[in-house]
Amino acid sequence: MIKSSKKYQRKDSPVKSTRSIDKKDLEEVETKIRPSKIDEMIGRKQEKETIKMMISSSKKRDEVMDHVLFYGPPGLGKTTFALAIANEVGSSIRITSGPAIERQGDLAAILTNLKKNDVLFIDEIHRLSRVVEEILYPAMEDRALDIVMGKGSSAKTIRLTLEPFTLIGATTQVGKISSPMRDRFGLIQRLDFFGDEDMIMILKRAADLWSIDIDTDALEMLSSSSRGTARVGLRLLRRVRDYCMSKGIQSVNSDSVKSTM
Repeated sequence: MIKSSKKYQRKDSPVKSTRSIDKKDLEEVETKIRPSKIDEMIGRKQEKETIKMMISSSKKRDEVMDHVLFYGPPGLGKTTFALAIANEVGSSIRITSGPAIERQGDLAAILTNLKKNDVLFIDEIHRLSRVVEEILYPAMEDRALDIVMGKGSSAKTIRLTLEPFTLIGATTQVGKISSPMRDRFGLIQRLDFFGDEDMIMILKRAADLWSIDIDTDALEMLSSSSRGTARVGLRLLRRVRDYCMSKGIQSVNSDSVKSTM
């Protein structure tokens, strides 16, 4: 998540007030919650350094970045990493999910439409069928797509060359990823739950963007209820925001959070 320009302050140092809650431009602000660059993400120091190293190396070699598999519980930033990587390498990103790719032809259509250096992000990649998954093996390893023409003894395989691309997979169940698939990823990265400090920074930044005046106690209460998950914390913050807007409350404190919870 994006690092807040206002450093998080502890209880003994009052948090500066942001603007009062206002509905104006709310939908536009919603889209700014997700960071667009690696350095804008809160926490994840080691993971960010690894990704930045891979991006830098690929640029110096004038090659596409290696394939990456992110795994861990939902709501921890796997999609955010994929979008940030695409922005860092200056490429377009195609987003899909395992359940949406039902047939080999579905995946073949996606792969053949990728342009040079594009990023393909497959969420819930563990849900790809084994038949569809096998199409990815030569695509990931050789940048090629094998198409079988005909049936029986007259069948023949035609190999199409694909544009160089980076596959980013995301899964909550890494154990369901087959060994042949795992072996083709250059990096397999686990994302763990956020610590309290990082969660508070994530929530403070979102509060700033949503024009929510919120105090430290309220931030800490929301953080403790977020289970280390950014998605959960932001959902709770939205609930508090909506409650306060409906009640005409201009400044969020711990009582507001308790009333919402």
